[in-house]
Amino acid sequence: MPTNLPPEYYHAEKRYKTAESDSEKIDALEEMLSKIPKHKGTDKLRADYRRRISKLKSAARTSKKTGTHHSAFRVPREGPGQVVVIGPSNVGKSALIVKLTNASPEVSEAPFTTWQPTPAMMAVDDIQIQLVDTPPLDREYLEPELFDLIRQADILLLMVDLQTYPVEQLENTISELRDHKIAPKHLEDGSSDEGYFNYIPLLVLTNKCDGEGCEEVYELFLELLEGDWPVLPVSVETGYNLDKLKQYVFDQLEIIRIYSKVPGKEPDLETPYVMKKGSTLEEFAGKIHQDFLENLKNARVWGSSAFDGQMVQRDYVLHDGDVVEINIK
Repeated sequence: MPTNLPPEYYHAEKRYKTAESDSEKIDALEEMLSKIPKHKGTDKLRADYRRRISKLKSAARTSKKTGTHHSAFRVPREGPGQVVVIGPSNVGKSALIVKLTNASPEVSEAPFTTWQPTPAMMAVDDIQIQLVDTPPLDREYLEPELFDLIRQADILLLMVDLQTYPVEQLENTISELRDHKIAPKHLEDGSSDEGYFNYIPLLVLTNKCDGEGCEEVYELFLELLEGDWPVLPVSVETGYNLDKLKQYVFDQLEIIRIYSKVPGKEPDLETPYVMKKGSTLEEFAGKIHQDFLENLKNARVWGSSAFDGQMVQRDYVLHDGDVVEINIK
């Protein structure tokens, strides 16, 4: 793997890592390929990039040629996790998406405004996590594919209106999920459910926790709940506890951010690699590129678990916020 790549290569690599469409990925890969020096040591790397570009272009041509129809409920996963927002009508799901992302779904006081899923990206510090707004679960007709989308979620955010029968809203939503073999993860232990169930981590958001007396209403809601539920009072209007919501999502996904450093240069602290907790230096090297994994010798690490520039081996377990400078053979 060449170590004398120009700055333009790393700029293109950053664009590739943050690209949201195939065309953006193709443009970034082609620029990266053009900046790699041509010699025997780079043949494998350049061939790999050419394969990636060819695959992306082929997929784009096939989709255009066949005019393949994809269901609106099949939402491609982006980022380190997919968080699906569910609940009855008029509880503020779309307003939450607007508040936390750059998306602009229709927000209205009229019921059933959202008729299909709306994906968007939520910034949590320096990474992006996918949120998906969904149609209300208290409609007369519910598309079966909606529950397929819910089943694939990493986290469910179940929103209720604290000011309008929140316990009933929660119970009705959970009942609808159970009818489709979906249940909150925290109820899995000791469950008497018959047959196979999808148990998914779920957080209850009690929206409209603002104004006078909301704390008393929230405490009453907790008293009326049966069992111990993960609940967070929020207000989309005022932003109350939305930072806590972001932190909950980050923690629940069990991910860490690792920053790369090229020898002799400052680390890239803007675009981290996102990995699962417990990942090792060896896994990080493989995430960058297979050549790094195959030729990995050791690395220097800066972070909370190591003294600055500590030399570590392949099995070293990385921690959130670590800066890693890889040394190859």
